[in-house]
Amino acid sequence: MRLLCASGLALGMHAAVAQTSDANNVARVEITGSSIKRIAKEGSLPVQTLTRADIEQSGANNVADLVAQLPSMQGFITSSTSINGGGAGVQTASIHAIGTQYTLVLLNGRRMAPYGTGSAVNLASIPLSAVERVEILTDGASTLYGSDAIAGVVNFILKKNVHDLTIEGTFDAPQKSGGKSGNISITKGFGDLETDGYNVLLAYSHDEQKELNASQRDFSKTGARRFTENGKQYATWQTSINSTPANVEVQPSVGDSVVLNTDLLTKGSCTQPNTFSRNGACRFDFPATVQLLPELKRDSVFASGKLRLGKETTVFSELVLSKFASTARYAPAAQPLTVFTTDPVTHIKTVNQNYIGAYNKSIVPLLAGLKIDPADVTKVLWNYRGADAGGRTDEYRTDAAHFVIGIDSSYAGWDMGAAFTHSQNKQTDQALAGYMSGDKFEELVRTGAYNPFVSSSGAAALLAPAVLHQQLDVTKSKLDVIGAHASREVFELPGGAASLGVGADFTKQTFQDTPSQIAMGPGPGNPGWTDVEIGGGTGAQALDASRTNWGAFGELLMPVAKNLEATAALRYDSYAAVDKKNVSYDSNGKASPSGKVGEDVAKATYKLSVRYTPTQQLLLRSSYGTGFKAPTMNNIADPLKNAGSSNNFPCPVHAPDPRAVYCRPGASEYALLDVGNPATGAGALKAEESKQATLGFRLEPSTMLSFGLDLWDVKLKNQIRTYSQDQLYTMPVLSNQYIAVYADPIQKSNVLVAIRKPLNLATSHFRGLDWDSTLRAATPIGKASVNWTGTYMLRAEQDVPDPSTGQSLGVEKGIGRFNSYDDVVFRVISKVVFSLKSSDKMTNSLTVNYRSGYHDKPLSADDAAVRAVNADGSIGGTVDMVRDVKSYTTVDYQIKADYIKNLTLTAGIKNLLDQDPPLSVRNSGGGNQVGYDGRYTDPLGRTFYVNASYKF
Repeated sequence: MRLLCASGLALGMHAAVAQTSDANNVARVEITGSSIKRIAKEGSLPVQTLTRADIEQSGANNVADLVAQLPSMQGFITSSTSINGGGAGVQTASIHAIGTQYTLVLLNGRRMAPYGTGSAVNLASIPLSAVERVEILTDGASTLYGSDAIAGVVNFILKKNVHDLTIEGTFDAPQKSGGKSGNISITKGFGDLETDGYNVLLAYSHDEQKELNASQRDFSKTGARRFTENGKQYATWQTSINSTPANVEVQPSVGDSVVLNTDLLTKGSCTQPNTFSRNGACRFDFPATVQLLPELKRDSVFASGKLRLGKETTVFSELVLSKFASTARYAPAAQPLTVFTTDPVTHIKTVNQNYIGAYNKSIVPLLAGLKIDPADVTKVLWNYRGADAGGRTDEYRTDAAHFVIGIDSSYAGWDMGAAFTHSQNKQTDQALAGYMSGDKFEELVRTGAYNPFVSSSGAAALLAPAVLHQQLDVTKSKLDVIGAHASREVFELPGGAASLGVGADFTKQTFQDTPSQIAMGPGPGNPGWTDVEIGGGTGAQALDASRTNWGAFGELLMPVAKNLEATAALRYDSYAAVDKKNVSYDSNGKASPSGKVGEDVAKATYKLSVRYTPTQQLLLRSSYGTGFKAPTMNNIADPLKNAGSSNNFPCPVHAPDPRAVYCRPGASEYALLDVGNPATGAGALKAEESKQATLGFRLEPSTMLSFGLDLWDVKLKNQIRTYSQDQLYTMPVLSNQYIAVYADPIQKSNVLVAIRKPLNLATSHFRGLDWDSTLRAATPIGKASVNWTGTYMLRAEQDVPDPSTGQSLGVEKGIGRFNSYDDVVFRVISKVVFSLKSSDKMTNSLTVNYRSGYHDKPLSADDAAVRAVNADGSIGGTVDMVRDVKSYTTVDYQIKADYIKNLTLTAGIKNLLDQDPPLSVRNSGGGNQVGYDGRYTDPLGRTFYVNASYKF
């Protein structure tokens, strides 16, 4: 894939728009990376450009897949995340592993409505068929765009001034079952801007991908996957005590608790699908029930128009409408429930009368055989798996609209422009299967219609009245931006005319989150929950918030000499406090009133860059600048909400701490709660700040050879983060502060939870090398080229302070290891493309994609995630496991032919060698997918595809 570099300082406010200069008849354009129109050439900052030819050569079916192929991208949200109880159908970009929230995504140089309240955009809303090229600035851009562009910018530039009617279709088919995909697009242009004075472009595309199930691939079909490490046999143990029928934990007043299962005691084996026996319980093999890739559907419409009003003025407008649906299934609901419990603190016995009948009927008669007196039992907890309700299935739908209207003109030597942008998206989470109403479920158990303690035929039909088929959550995000900019030559320098660019913009952002009533938390007067959602996010609360901000910038380009160019830029931004329009409540029913929350944030940033060409063959460039990121509205205004379950941890508190009485045995899951930080004054969230620098060169000794290397460095302070699960559950200083007792509305008993709150928590340091080399040569069989691009990470560190002392808890080094936030930063990601153009009508290419190996998540025996395999082949006890994940290399092949006039045929094979993802024993960072890491690898295997494009 060819990477070109364009000039600039930080991303310009608009897509590149050509305009002829009367003075010298050389096309002047708005370069990605600058607000100043100029002649396009290699610049002072590294900008990677993917042309339409590069996009077609990649074989990517959608924008997210295209971005994921870039070596400079890592740490983004993938579609696989959405089938593990997170992600919500979102796919994002992240430059240099710095994070999605620090990478600004633009459409034709303008902001789009985010999926939350920051700036992170769902790439699934952008139609790939309408994209002409992609420009990626791998350096900070806060001096032109303000907040959120610390890591860099990805600018999708859509097609323009098209005249033909083009119909294009693609079909992908993996060699193994599952995961087929296809798309079709139609594009038609009318008029020519230069000759007719107008151009209108209309485009429509439809994309589909079928689901891929874990059961369709050997490396993912079970949570008890056997493997060899250092010559010894082991097995992953990603199974669950939550099973069907339920495993019942009975606690006598004296002695240890006993776990029993009616299938084992009455039938001698676990009879339900995906279950097997272990230590008196039926374990549920949840990884066997999930997807590896969700089903995706997308319909997109793109329309643009330009009208020339006289010689110097053009009005323009563009509209993008997109409907995207991701149908994601993960494991059936795993839900601990309580028949009765005697609170160890208050000594009050709480009985769920809806469950006591089924317990007395099915469990009490079995206690005598276990030598337990029913009258001596103080607590009965049952670990239930809602397999009879089906796998939890969500349809995540995003309806997006992006509209721009503006004007470009020239007057008195100034190139000027102004535009209004309205962008919005609505995201809905529709329950299709697997989730249940707590009230209806309890009623079925109370009446005896459904008995969760025993296996029964037709259980799915019995449970059907409790299964939810409704919207679980609706979010709406809107962005309105008014902006204006101008540039002109201002004075002469030895190297030429200096140019000045200035601009200003005003933005209003609104966000609404409306969970369904079944998931709603306590309201006025703390009446509690009217119902609970088994398997989902009970405890969610609504949020209705808005915020305004404005910014102004100036940029000065100075040709100091014929071969030396310097650029300086300055920007000032002001963000108002968040206007929260609704009241929210804590877990005790205490109200947090509406009104202004958080504080105003204002910040000035600057950028300096230099471009030096001592010879025509050598370019040297460097930059230094500052950036910032304002706290998002979610950071500030989010109400307390359920965030699911933690990974497995030993109890984080110990006696005589009164919280210790709520500990679970061994390594167990605990609940997570998230809440915003609306404080003012000393406790208010401050803006994150960054310092970044680049130093690089490009050498082109001949037309045959080109080589570029850029060293980049980013430092962040006041970074807004929550403490990780590992930190909260394993560091006593954090456990003492953030582990709390919570009255769980589903279990109807007190449980331990970790409360995660955003803080100006960390300092981070990222550094690396990006390279791009191309070799071209004429051979007897055609024109050959080799392009090698890659990123080598030198540093990815985070320093987290002790909240009580301010002293460092230790610097976490993240390269080549599974870190405490369950992420991996790869040391090396590279891509080599071998291309042979044997004639004007045929091109062959071979692409080699590489990711270096890394240290897998270290596991202890307490994690119960890996077990030894005994000499007789049986599964033994839990063990510690420290191992490495192997490097991952895939090879793609493509042939492109143009033998028929107006018809282009492309065929290829992705993952030509059918390379399986490498084994990972992680027990977190991907939810229900185990045995490999779906965020970093392709589970489809060898895949064949064909594309046809015809122009009329």
